[in-house]
Amino acid sequence: MASSRNLPRNLPSPADVITNAILDRLEAGVRPWVQPWRPGSGSRPLRATGEAYRGINCFWLWMVAENRGYLSPNWMTWKQAEALGGQVRKGERAEIAIFFKNYTKKVDSPVTGETSDEQRRVMRSYRVFNADQIDNLPEHFHPQRLGVVPPSDTLSPRAELFIERLPAKVHHRGSSAFYDRADDSITLPPVELFHTRAGWAATLAHEAAHWSGSPERLNREFGKRFGDMAYGFEELCAEMTACLLGADLGLPVEHIDNHAAYIGSWIKLMRKDSRAIFTAAARAEEAYGYLLRLTRLDKPEAVDDPDRMAA
Repeated sequence: MASSRNLPRNLPSPADVITNAILDRLEAGVRPWVQPWRPGSGSRPLRATGEAYRGINCFWLWMVAENRGYLSPNWMTWKQAEALGGQVRKGERAEIAIFFKNYTKKVDSPVTGETSDEQRRVMRSYRVFNADQIDNLPEHFHPQRLGVVPPSDTLSPRAELFIERLPAKVHHRGSSAFYDRADDSITLPPVELFHTRAGWAATLAHEAAHWSGSPERLNREFGKRFGDMAYGFEELCAEMTACLLGADLGLPVEHIDNHAAYIGSWIKLMRKDSRAIFTAAARAEEAYGYLLRLTRLDKPEAVDDPDRMAA
């Protein structure tokens, strides 16, 4: 595994590489976490082991796959490809994935002079290739796209269960969708005002993401760090959460088109803080996991045997 410590010192940090690439897309008016093909692909980016990437790696590798036209969700290191009998084709470019390493450092107190252990966290990176860049891998690393696209009004069993089990108070009225923090309720236009039921369900997922951040639940607050951009940053977290839910539940995500005004604030914030998008991805992952646990969809048997899950 090639660590960022082995890279030349004049190269940008992993955080800067990822943030700058996302900034380029935002400045072009494209939100890189909103991919119209994602629900059809049915998967997050996957490691060689089949484990799903989480947090910023998920959104980053989604963006890379779209930019480079990769259809496989599978990513692996050079050594992992070799161990599987594969060979990275000559001239193929690797991408970074990141991980965080915790370590303990002894620190002297400026007041007492005593030495204590301080827990710290550092970002590291390693290089991965998409399965589409590798020859001779087992066939399951190259899944074929489905030839039949389900009707836009057809919801997956997981989506139906998510809607049924979500304990949020939901009102259907008016022509706007929003989460009312004071009333702790979600308001959506009537279902018949949406072009498709799937679009309605996806909008519900977005507002459920906001709902998850209430003080009684995840208590998601950004005021101290993000100041006057905190509201827009919460919108970013909700949008990214909705994309994770969309990939899992088979819901469209390209319908999210009414938040373009926030792009300017996201660009400004990411230019000021290269780790901001990492925070957003982490909070989105947290909200996604919370909502799956709440709706009892966090277990493999959640859809296959819903009665057992409810017991």
